[in-house]
Amino acid sequence: MVCPVATEESDAASVILLTEKALTPQDARRLVGLHAGEPVRYRILVPADVERNLLADVLDHLSLLEFKEALEAVRGQEDPTPMEAGEALEASLTALSGESVAVTGAVVQGDPVVALQAAIDADPGVREVVVVTEPHAVEDTFHRDWASRAREKLGVPVLHVYAGSSWLG
Repeated sequence: MVCPVATEESDAASVILLTEKALTPQDARRLVGLHAGEPVRYRILVPADVERNLLADVLDHLSLLEFKEALEAVRGQEDPTPMEAGEALEASLTALSGESVAVTGAVVQGDPVVALQAAIDADPGVREVVVVTEPHAVEDTFHRDWASRAREKLGVPVLHVYAGSSWLG
């Protein structure tokens, strides 16, 4: 999927964004601000079939005092569907194209870190990866989150930011 923009892309470096939820216009503004004044093209990857650890999800929600969300995680009401991933991709593309940057995207299947590796292999101009997630206390603490795994595997800088905030993971 491609959103047309008026910028020149020939000398632009690539930044891959892996996000578990739709980027808001505020998220897009903050992410584009990281590369202000630089020619950058973005590629958004949204996982469609994230396999989450039930215990980790419940503990994540409890650590943030999100009791309703913890119950929903136990009931399996939190798992994203491919349709929701497509909607998140569309919203993210819209948010970033609103910042007048070159952006493409795709919904990916399987392990998101493997999808990141494939995207990097397909584009030698990738300068960095930005992982956008909700806080995941258990995975973040034990470095099993997507960003930590990507740092171990990819060989490019990986930044982890939390959706809806300026917090870094």
